Amino acid sequence: MKRPEQMSLIMSIVERGSGSKLAKLYHKNQVFTHIRCEGQGTATSEILDILGLGGSEKDILLSITTCTAARVLLDKLDDELRGAEPGRGIAFTLPLSAVSSLLAAYIALKTKPESEGSAVMENNQPKSSMILVTVNQGYTEAVMDTARKAGARGGTIIRGRWAGDESFAQSSGITTLQEEKELIFIVAPTEIRNRIMDAVAKTHGLRTEAGAMVTSIGVEQLVHLG
Repeated sequence: MKRPEQMSLIMSIVERGSGSKLAKLYHKNQVFTHIRCEGQGTATSEILDILGLGGSEKDILLSITTCTAARVLLDKLDDELRGAEPGRGIAFTLPLSAVSSLLAAYIALKTKPESEGSAVMENNQPKSSMILVTVNQGYTEAVMDTARKAGARGGTIIRGRWAGDESFAQSSGITTLQEEKELIFIVAPTEIRNRIMDAVAKTHGLRTEAGAMVTSIGVEQLVHLG
């Protein structure tokens, strides 16, 4: 029995209104399963104007596919599809350790065999990392200021709610575990990842008013869109 291919998550962050068009472009290139949500960029309007990145409101597209199909797509985005994307932004892949068998079967059925073996994932140290900071609502600006001083260039924010056990706060000595949360996604070179994480944790960690929880995961591949 053939072993199922490992899956990847493609995370794409583009200008608001471009997510649906980007999903259609991905569909034409054998990436079919998507979740779209809305976020907010952290760059100032002056920086956005200088970089030509449009507004700070963002569409976030989460796409699940095989590692091979993900690598082929990002290679195309970095080459023959460059300029075909509907908006400026970035796309990067994150490794998935497992997916449900039904989802894996659907993706395997939809993905054409000719893409198999056309890309080989290198087992090297990731050049980039995605840092995820979960912080109490209202402290994002302060956290991003600290992250920028440590080398971060910017981030993307989505809002969420704490759904964990209340005993977590009690056992950890946390006094300001707010229900309303903001999630900050920061993509940075791996060599400065720890510096950014340490700075944020030290200044805005769980026992501060910001209550930041900081994690990271290695990025397999990254391309700039538009």
